[in-house]
Amino acid sequence: MKEYEHTDDSVVVIIGSGAGGGTLANELCQKGISVVLLEAGARQSPATFIQDEWKSFAQLAWLDNRISSGSFRLSKDFPNLPAWICKTVGGTTTHWAGASLRFPEHGFKALSTYGEVQGANLLDWPISLSDMAPYYERAEKKMGVTRTNGLPGLPGNNNFKVMYDGATKLGYKEVSTGHMAINSVVNDERSACTQQGFCFQGCKMGAKWSTLYTEIPHAERTGKLELRSECHVSQIEHGNDGKANAVVYFDKDGKEQRQAARVVCVAGNSIETPRLLLLSESGKFKDGLANSSGQVGRNYMRHTTGSVYAVFDEPVHMYRGTTMAGIVQDEAIHDPSRGFVGGYELETISLGLAFYAAFLDPGAWGEEFASYMDDYTHTAGLWIVGEDMAQESNRITLDPEAKDQYGLPAANVHYDDHPNDIAMRNHAFKQSTALYEAAGAKRSFQTPPYPSTHNLGSCRMSENASDGVCNKHGQTHDVANLFISDGSQFTSSAAENPTLTIVSLAIRQAEFIADSMAQKEL
Repeated sequence: MKEYEHTDDSVVVIIGSGAGGGTLANELCQKGISVVLLEAGARQSPATFIQDEWKSFAQLAWLDNRISSGSFRLSKDFPNLPAWICKTVGGTTTHWAGASLRFPEHGFKALSTYGEVQGANLLDWPISLSDMAPYYERAEKKMGVTRTNGLPGLPGNNNFKVMYDGATKLGYKEVSTGHMAINSVVNDERSACTQQGFCFQGCKMGAKWSTLYTEIPHAERTGKLELRSECHVSQIEHGNDGKANAVVYFDKDGKEQRQAARVVCVAGNSIETPRLLLLSESGKFKDGLANSSGQVGRNYMRHTTGSVYAVFDEPVHMYRGTTMAGIVQDEAIHDPSRGFVGGYELETISLGLAFYAAFLDPGAWGEEFASYMDDYTHTAGLWIVGEDMAQESNRITLDPEAKDQYGLPAANVHYDDHPNDIAMRNHAFKQSTALYEAAGAKRSFQTPPYPSTHNLGSCRMSENASDGVCNKHGQTHDVANLFISDGSQFTSSAAENPTLTIVSLAIRQAEFIADSMAQKEL
């Protein structure tokens, strides 16, 4: 494996190896650029993944100390787990369900489309769907997204068949097994999905796209990548000129190290990325690195979520087959006559019995709760994914008291629902309940939001430096050689799962960085 000197200031340092960081690393290495990729977690593989919910959670999840605040229910139910993201090589691409959806045009133009929404901090992206289209195409090919590039859709399991029956009876038209970055046939030297059903625990077949066994190994083969796992970054340093010049981190032995850099790209997810910028305050950047706008950490989004489950007379066995086995997209349009702006998707979901019990109604017990457990094999389930409103007050800050294992201030994740989010969730609950009733459910029940993997915003793109943290290439307004390379750069969340857009942005960003380095602009 390639090894770079810690004093080598010609390298691009990327922090985080998930959808953004792992993809960016490969794209740059393929262009002949030297990359040091720092990942806080350990390196696993399909062979070491664990098909047991709790053991897998301990293996993959980010469990460093965090604090929650705000009126959102997660602050009560899961105060130290405001998000379900991963701390492992490949990041949350080891855990995601695989849904790969393009944003519609209005997804990039929230302010222009919705107008001013009281209490929200809406802004248009400085890029459009036409700007993104060629990169979406490249991402879909790279990831092997079904129903693109001649790849067939995945088969529908019973959970999908129940959804399809109810949805079509309600008149929904856009119902399918979706666009999924899970191989429906052998592709990219990886096997086809065998429908084992452990998508959230890491795909042991390697059928689901993950940077762990696609982008990162491809980059390593170029001889340009050095991956340093179990390395937790604590600060980004800069020179007198204000440009980033080094990254400080704790290695796997807890020893502090310093890696010089020509360019620094932060892809630590929408909680750790702003936290790191805030931790990197200095005499020149008193409010945190790249934070002259005061927008670092603000406008945090997580999608409007919730679930509906329904019990049927006959067995469903929703846990068999892919976790996200189908989707209804009819409600993803913008139709304010429903009582809210933006839209939402309905996606099948299944949890193993242990997580199902934990998330169904946290803290519940008794006869009714026990009956839900008894009916587990006869239950179907779906998850709501809707656009939530960017709000300045929804933000990531450094907690004044809580510390992590390195003695660094822990992240405080503050989130309050916007009235638009509540109206959307209630509409989605109503439609989902009607869908299952149409399919013949004996009873259905709504569950509160889970800790979400869809963490967005907090270092958003903006045309004007005063409105956000980075420009249309993810390049921070304040520091020319510092980039945001993950979902933190999202200006709005749209209704679609974010991974395809994160990968597409990484491909686009790699082109910009490589061209700028060639022109000596970086």
